[in-house]
Amino acid sequence: MNDKLVILWTSRDREVALNMVFMYALNAKIHNWWKDLTLIIWGPSSKLLSEDEELQDYISKMKEEGIDIVACKACSNNYGVTEKLE
Repeated sequence: MNDKLVILWTSRDREVALNMVFMYALNAKIHNWWKDLTLIIWGPSSKLLSEDEELQDYISKMKEEGIDIVACKACSNNYGVTEKLE
């Protein structure tokens, strides 16, 4: 088994979030493909996440499964969404 995976999510494209980044991260954790998973929210993805409740719910599921979710504070500040993401 591999130990650690860090996924850097940078896209503002909702389809990329749902059908690649989120789907892979959640399945990788559920199926134990990786022991430790971290999803980094970076750049325009922070703005998208702040506006989309379905994506926010998906993030909650990932957190419940034990995936570490972190965001670039400079990016969220630049988009004015820091409080929303916190």
